[in-house]
Parts: sequence; C-alpha cells; structure tokens
Amino acid sequence: MSIYNYKVKKPNGDILSMETYKDKVMLICNTASQCEFTYQYEDLQKLYERQLKDGFTVLSFPCDQFGNQNPEDGVQTAAQCKLQFGVSYPVFDKINVNGDNTHPLFNYLKHEIDAPEIEKNTFQQKMLFENIEKYYPEFLIGNNIRWNFTKFLVDRKGKVVARFEPDASMIDIQDAIQALL
Repeated sequence: MSIYNYKVKKPNGDILSMETYKDKVMLICNTASQCEFTYQYEDLQKLYERQLKDGFTVLSFPCDQFGNQNPEDGVQTAAQCKLQFGVSYPVFDKINVNGDNTHPLFNYLKHEIDAPEIEKNTFQQKMLFENIEKYYPEFLIGNNIRWNFTKFLVDRKGKVVARFEPDASMIDIQDAIQALL
C-alpha cells in the first residue's frame, strides 16, 4: 500500500484521494480546537505559507480522542481554524486516530514509522506524559498517537520520513521539511 491509495473526507462530505497531493511534501497532523497546543495552528500556517510555492502542504485532521478537545464537527472546526487562526491549508473532517475506528490513513502513518519515546525534560513534556499515563495509558503502547498535534512528514514520493510529537520544535520540523524541498 501507498499513502496515495487512501481517501479522506472534507468537512462538506466530499471524498478526496490522497493522490491529489502526489509529488508534494506533506505534513499531516491530527489537531484539536481546544487543546493547549492550538497555538500550533498559526505555526503550521506560517510553514504552509512559506513553503507552498516549493510544493509543500499541511493537512489537518481534527480529532476528539484526547480530552474531548475538539467537540465541534468538521465544518465548525474548519470555520473556527480559518477565523481564529487564519488557517488556509486543508482541514479535513473529524476522525479517530487510535482504537477500533482509526481512520485508515492514520493507521497507515502509525505503522510506517515508530513512535519516539516521550521525553520528560521540560515541564510541558512531564505534564503531557502524566496526562496520557493517567487518562489514556493505552495510547502509550506501540505506535499509537499520544496526543493532539502529532505530525507526520511525508516526502514527494509518498514515504513517511519523520514523526514529530506535539511538543517538537517547529524549527526542527521546518528544517526537516526544508531538507525535502
């Protein structure tokens, strides 16, 4: 299987093939509208604007599996992202990224690259780990998505080349993107 074999749903219900993004570098991210990491919408928008002309895109997939931090449907989420954070990159319909109802695209992404160990060097990292361990310990097993704003970097040939946890440095992410452009 290839990433281009998957289909995704827009908030309006239209189905889109991932082949639409063939030959582009993609940063695929599960997001949430009410998470402590929502500031990353603006960071992702800046990356998108800066690299769009070079064949780069951000793809955002809202998810409500982590602390009910995205209770809105896909239409409301996409509108809120545009209005509140200035998002112009694609925001898709709300999905699950873990469990029995994991969206096939995220199932593929999770199995293409191993989840890194969660670091506990900063206060934010410690708090994130403690919340996951307390409320969602099953998400610490294997390659599960641990929290909102986990990002997968995909090269122009559709290969998943990196996975970034929510607290990853945007500078490191930008450098990894730049290396693929």
